[in-house]
Amino acid sequence: MAKKAMVYIQSGGPTSVINSSLYGAIKEAREHGDVIDGIYGSLYGIEGLLCDQLIDLNQEDEATIELLKQTPGSILGTSRHKLPKDIHSDEYSKIIATLKKHNIGYVFVNGGNDSMDTCAKLSSLCKELNLDVKVMGVPKTVDNDLAETDHSNGFGSAAKYIINTVKEIVIDAKCYKKSKVFIIEIMGRNAGWLTASVDLLPEGVRPDFIYLPENPFDPEDFLAKIKKQHEEHGSAIVAVSEGIDFSEGATNVRVDSFGHKQLGGLSARLAQLVETRLDLPTRSIELSLPQRAYSFLTSKVDQEETIMCGRLAVRHAVEGMSGHMIAIKRLSSEPYAVDFTPVDITKIANVERKIPQSMMVDETRMADSFREYCLPLIQGEIPVEYENGIIKSAVLKKVLVK
Repeated sequence: MAKKAMVYIQSGGPTSVINSSLYGAIKEAREHGDVIDGIYGSLYGIEGLLCDQLIDLNQEDEATIELLKQTPGSILGTSRHKLPKDIHSDEYSKIIATLKKHNIGYVFVNGGNDSMDTCAKLSSLCKELNLDVKVMGVPKTVDNDLAETDHSNGFGSAAKYIINTVKEIVIDAKCYKKSKVFIIEIMGRNAGWLTASVDLLPEGVRPDFIYLPENPFDPEDFLAKIKKQHEEHGSAIVAVSEGIDFSEGATNVRVDSFGHKQLGGLSARLAQLVETRLDLPTRSIELSLPQRAYSFLTSKVDQEETIMCGRLAVRHAVEGMSGHMIAIKRLSSEPYAVDFTPVDITKIANVERKIPQSMMVDETRMADSFREYCLPLIQGEIPVEYENGIIKSAVLKKVLVK
């Protein structure tokens, strides 16, 4: 078998473990030196292939590669660039030219729903052109909304950060006999998995209400519940997904190339509603980017599974597979056990998996089935390397491939 190079693409929103899958892919590729003779990274997602901006990851020091496991953010750079529907357009011609120029035979796309759309298009094009190029998907999204997989790489660590952060907010909020209405905004466009994760918190250190985008949001019912809770307990604490359908106060909303609204600011709008209608003091808290980029609270389970997904994507590609994403299949929750299996990418691209109604009780609590599902995913801690009290992160040399 003739040797070919591989290229790794990071796409969409980063996570605290996105670089762990790259780590796994690099480690696995090095074990297949008989067929892989170049390990490249595409700068800024698919744009690196479009503009022929690839870096040679074999030029990086081993210490840097090891630090990938505790480095948040997309170290290769990311992109939300949407490829045209027509795979015969000029953009695809540029991508093919880059693949041919660098003798690339393996392409790995690491991302969520929209990224798997990119993966599917590239796989389809290479097959149509009869190119010897294998294209594989590596799952990633804190939103946990990828189809055909039990959960997504990045979700467990983000949930772990949210659970522990919200717990400390609740403890702080309850220091006073008469406190404010606290509204905590958590990531989740159409799927509320991250917001729902706070349900793992025990009584006394958990929010009073949990609002998810899967359910209709009634502002009047929301206000009535807040009023009653504050009157009876002196405070009211709400965890709310950023994607719930509440447009009041939202103007000139931006959308990306995939048609997704730019979210954020919901907690402030809800706080204003409470102050205006109930005349209660409020504090809005938007957890924002640290939810997906906080390496200190990385889940060991999440990291280990992420590394394995990166490894298996390479392993299956070398064996001749293309057009699939590595999915996680749960075998048992107690004891926790999973298996990994490749799934046809067309079943995943542009499909969203939301929380089933069977996992919800009401806006105060999730069902036991959700807790059984979520709890194993936040388990275990990773050793973190510091320098002068600061967490060390990988910094790439970014040696361009000529």
